[in-house]
Amino acid sequence: MHKSSCLLFQIHTVKNKIHIYTPVNFFSSSISSQNPNPSYVNDSFDQSPSISHLSDSESETESNSGEENEDYCQVLDSFDAKTSKGNELKAVSREEIRHPLVRESQADIRIALSFFYWADRQWRYRHAPEVLYAMLELLSGTKLRKEAKRILRLMKRRGIERRPEAFGYVMVSYSRAGKLRNAMRVLNLMQKAGVEPDLSICNTAVHVLVMANRLEKAVRFLDRMQRVGISPNVVSYNCLIKGYCDVYRVEDALQLIEEMCCMEPECHPDKISYYTVIGFLCKGKRIEKVKEVLEKMVKDANLLPDQVTYNTIILALSKHGHGDEAHQFLRESEEKGFRVDKVGYSAIVDSFSQQGNLDKAKEIVSEMLSKGCKPDVVTYTAVVNGYCRIGKVDKAKKLLESMSKLGCKPNTVSYTALLNGLCRTGSSSEAREMMMSEEEWWVPNAITYSVVMHGFRREGKLAEACEMVREMAKKGFVPTPVEINLLLQSFCHEGKARDAKNFLEECMSNGCAVNAVNFTTVIHGFCREGNLEAALSLLDDMYLSNRYPDVVTYTTVIDGLGKKGRLEEATKLLMEMLHKGMDPTPVTYRTVIHRYCEKGKVGDLLKLLEKMLARKEFTTAYNQVIEKLCRFGNLEEAYNLLGKVLRTASRNDANTCHLLMESYLNKENPLLSYNIACRMFDRNLIPDLDLCKKVSLRLILTGKRKEAEKLLKRYIRDDDACVMLLPILAFELGTLCKQENTVLKHIQKNLLNCENVTSIFLVGWVKTFETEE
Repeated sequence: MHKSSCLLFQIHTVKNKIHIYTPVNFFSSSISSQNPNPSYVNDSFDQSPSISHLSDSESETESNSGEENEDYCQVLDSFDAKTSKGNELKAVSREEIRHPLVRESQADIRIALSFFYWADRQWRYRHAPEVLYAMLELLSGTKLRKEAKRILRLMKRRGIERRPEAFGYVMVSYSRAGKLRNAMRVLNLMQKAGVEPDLSICNTAVHVLVMANRLEKAVRFLDRMQRVGISPNVVSYNCLIKGYCDVYRVEDALQLIEEMCCMEPECHPDKISYYTVIGFLCKGKRIEKVKEVLEKMVKDANLLPDQVTYNTIILALSKHGHGDEAHQFLRESEEKGFRVDKVGYSAIVDSFSQQGNLDKAKEIVSEMLSKGCKPDVVTYTAVVNGYCRIGKVDKAKKLLESMSKLGCKPNTVSYTALLNGLCRTGSSSEAREMMMSEEEWWVPNAITYSVVMHGFRREGKLAEACEMVREMAKKGFVPTPVEINLLLQSFCHEGKARDAKNFLEECMSNGCAVNAVNFTTVIHGFCREGNLEAALSLLDDMYLSNRYPDVVTYTTVIDGLGKKGRLEEATKLLMEMLHKGMDPTPVTYRTVIHRYCEKGKVGDLLKLLEKMLARKEFTTAYNQVIEKLCRFGNLEEAYNLLGKVLRTASRNDANTCHLLMESYLNKENPLLSYNIACRMFDRNLIPDLDLCKKVSLRLILTGKRKEAEKLLKRYIRDDDACVMLLPILAFELGTLCKQENTVLKHIQKNLLNCENVTSIFLVGWVKTFETEE
């Protein structure tokens, strides 16, 4: 490090941790430290030219596809374990950068990342390799894969050795962002960079595949590792065990554990292997199987259950609401000489409280006291929450007041649980008074304010709810976009879209995290009220505030314009959406089809559909057009589109044809229904039997006997279809008894070839009638 850089940093190494103390003026940055969801921050930051304009020789096009066309196991084929032994990488130092900003990055990764870029711009200073690796490790816990890869390219440009773990960090970041294909392509980048894969990067790849539910690919990848000389260890197989449990293949997981017992020592199952399966079995309340696994853990792996084992089982059972079973294991652990701590007891108390079984919860608390295990604030808070869940807020108050006498001072979580109970019973005003009166000796947090705010919202007191948001802002808390959206929806539901807009603007001025969904909610409120000018104005305001509309926003405005008959503006807005690269969703298709069919603009609709389908295929688009046209009575246009529907001959197409046939029957036009049925037969689609029965009767009533006969011939070889002939015969024989009945003869001839009881009965009935005639 250059001498001048000492003015910027003081590095102090303590126990393998490097702490960097930064100048105070950096902390006066305008970057907000309040970010409840750091994984969804924008990928762009204030970057130095040396970082933001790197060569993108290692870049690849990101793909949203969830399916992989290539086998990533082939990347390992180029690795030769024998030649690599003499050319191993240097030992990796375990020192990691830890400075105040990095430690606080758990709350907001943007601070650490912005500091990283700021420091790199300083005169005669360049980040040490430890700093770059620390930053990559932080980014691997987020979805900021672009920033992670940018740092990886920076390391290449500055000649810093890129170890496999650096590529592993980038791979995990891509997988967290849902980019599986790009995550696995990091292996290709590593191969091009001449970095040979080791066990750590292979385990990371297996973990990524398991996280993406590509279990079979993970198994193949593990097999390929062995072929190229990279021996898996217990971590590799533990990833597969978790993958099997995630897809409910617990028997396969147990089988794998048995196979691991026969492998090399480094692959023998450890307690994590068994704990993973036990946790899954506890979730399904398979107690006997849990005991069986415990026996196998001792017998096969020589791993003795300890207090951690029983605590794991107790916590897992309690988490999934199996308090009785957790209590049984608690007693079993005590019989074996293990002392269950207050964490296990508190978990059982919370399980019973969540179920509303407060009597059992109090018994557990009494048992704790009798055994010298003093309940803590977590235990009592669980009981308070249980009382509030069943509506016994008074008992919750008394318990909260007596906690101090019991030597356990309630904390913010305890009071928040009580306030939540008050709000759920319609006493939000009382909850607010209690929050303000006790503020001197316990400090409400963001959750406390949110609980009271939503209490007012549920009671319809939106003004009080907004006031709580203002108080939150004064205390340094900000509501999440989801919480803001619930309030906006309440305003719009009451027809107060204007108030919703004012509240939205107030949230933005207070620095709240407002997103496109919040704007869309208010726009939808204006559209419901018919105030399209305000909706369009707010759409323009989104661009001014750097919140860009998405496909849902455009669909909402298009629906509002179409409802008012302003189809030209709706078309213009739709084309703008397509021009910006947004793919129409099924809701967009349904909205456009409904509004254009409603106004009878079928020609314009078909032109739009061609452009929309060119952007993204939607198989039932024309089916929905026909269905809407039938609903609005435009059967001629619907019939003209039938050819587009019958091309695929799917079940959806059959349902659409049935709807059109019924519509023509309702319009007293059975001949066109007959034509549709014939076209279905030509496309190997079988029309509905009952519907064809109605068509045949209507054809006979209108004198179309030949068409009825042709339609019947399609079904006559079907034994079950013979049942439909009885009412037709009755009508024919009752009205045409003195005329030559060719249909009757044809039916009788074909019925003789059938062998079921219904057919024999019909033949006899026909012969009897002929004798009487």
